[in-house]
Amino acid sequence: MSAIVGKKLGMSRVFDEDGTAIPVTVIEAPPNKITAIRRAGRDGYDAVQLAGNPVAEKKLSGGELGHLKKAGAPAMADLAEFREVDFTSGGSEEEGEGEEGEGAGESEERKVGDDVTVSDFEPGEPVKVSAVSVGKGFQGTIRRHGFHRGPVTHGSHNVRAPGSVGASADPSRVFPGQKMPGQMGARRATQVGAQVVEVDAEHNLLLIRGSVPGARNATVEVRSVG
Repeated sequence: MSAIVGKKLGMSRVFDEDGTAIPVTVIEAPPNKITAIRRAGRDGYDAVQLAGNPVAEKKLSGGELGHLKKAGAPAMADLAEFREVDFTSGGSEEEGEGEEGEGAGESEERKVGDDVTVSDFEPGEPVKVSAVSVGKGFQGTIRRHGFHRGPVTHGSHNVRAPGSVGASADPSRVFPGQKMPGQMGARRATQVGAQVVEVDAEHNLLLIRGSVPGARNATVEVRSVG
């Protein structure tokens, strides 16, 4: 299984051998660094931490720079942990040998400080992509929840109003969880069922079929499925 942290550049399209146009999202993912490997016996869970998206050192705090330099990584803007991805080092001296390491003994062993590139992905591979969705501000119930509007004739004033939201004397309050107007978007979202269409290792690009969450230049996390 593979994972990488990158940046969403935008959408484009490519053509397959039959000439069919395929909409794709272009993700730029320069080589990531493995900055930590979590172990269940020591940390309570198994995960791999990756650092991606190079940035100027002045944009990071001293603690962030220290953590990256300890792993031999340059200044990176984003850190992400992937629990279902196994980049284990095959039982190194500092990671705890023989602790639920399914990747132990495999030909491709990873350890802190190693690079992770888009070459780890294959065209046609199923993936899921996570990012913070585009923020749409404060929206009403029609746009936010798909409510239908009321009648616009015969003097009706209930055109886009949400309608009744609770009882009167009992319980004299609105229950939590009601579908109400409010902030829409700007939340972490994961697109499942995506697929890698093309891998451009020379330019550090991944082409993912269809759209993925996030605005242009948003940080995205891509991980393989299965």
